[in-house]
Amino acid sequence: MQSEPSAAFRHRTVEAPAGRLHLVEQGTGPLVLLVHGFPESWYSWRRQLPALAAAGYRAVAIDVRGYGRSSKPAATDAYRLLDLVEDNVAVVRTLGEESAVVVGHDWGSTIAATSALLHPEVFSAVGLLSVPYAPPGGPRPSSVFGQIGGPEEEFYVSYFQEPGRAEAEIEPDVRGWLAGFYAALSADTMPAQGEPDPHFVARGGRLRDRFPADALPAWLTEDDLDFYAAEFERTGMTGALNRYRAMDRDWEDLAPHRGAPVEQPSLFIGGTLDASTTWMSDAIDAFPATLPGLAASHLLDGCGHWVQQERPEEVNRLLTGWLSTLTG
Repeated sequence: MQSEPSAAFRHRTVEAPAGRLHLVEQGTGPLVLLVHGFPESWYSWRRQLPALAAAGYRAVAIDVRGYGRSSKPAATDAYRLLDLVEDNVAVVRTLGEESAVVVGHDWGSTIAATSALLHPEVFSAVGLLSVPYAPPGGPRPSSVFGQIGGPEEEFYVSYFQEPGRAEAEIEPDVRGWLAGFYAALSADTMPAQGEPDPHFVARGGRLRDRFPADALPAWLTEDDLDFYAAEFERTGMTGALNRYRAMDRDWEDLAPHRGAPVEQPSLFIGGTLDASTTWMSDAIDAFPATLPGLAASHLLDGCGHWVQQERPEEVNRLLTGWLSTLTG
């Protein structure tokens, strides 16, 4: 796989409500803030930073609090969406900008959408990858996720929400676990239809019991895996997993915004083989009401969950094409 011009990446640490946030930037021009998901880092945008810079943008990828070289507050509530949104606002301000386009993948998509919802004066447009926007509201998340599955298996979100439980599985073999998790949700290595679903944990079992063994997806090199593994071996997994553990707090915090649309110009890109798009197809169908500024919704055929890493050229083309239509 072609190496990236990593020498052009500028690493910085800035002050934010989290304490400090590590970011990587490339290029000059209008600011595009890139927000990663679980279990990733700024590095998940390594293919987008050069492309956005070449298109005339100041591309900035952050380590979300709890990840990489960013601060890792101890309290679970410190990972609620309200705080992550304020981190994003602080990054924009610290970089000397008035506004930015915010683009997120996975949890980063939810963080990006919430940033746009709560601070339209800062975030002029929003790009969402893999996880579609669903307005705040509905039943308490822990109650919903606890009902998914059955007597024989448990949904992965509930598994992640129990403090210490997933850490005990992951941290003894971070590299092996990450390799399996990435493979389980990648188009070219995910379990075949009819095989046990890796989004569920058998009672008394481990999530990794259903991961593909000894198979790296085409987008993930050994060096890429080494980078991700080294980050989490240094930090541990608790900061990243606390995002799942703060979901009920988000439900309370965002109650005043139940049903609220994101009005700014927006873009959605997902994969047809990603559970995030199939399980949330109703949210995609509701985009005319929930994302009235939507320019386009793209579902990449035969693509899994790690959209910008599995299909970097397509995602870069769609992102830069959409960004070019924005004014102001």
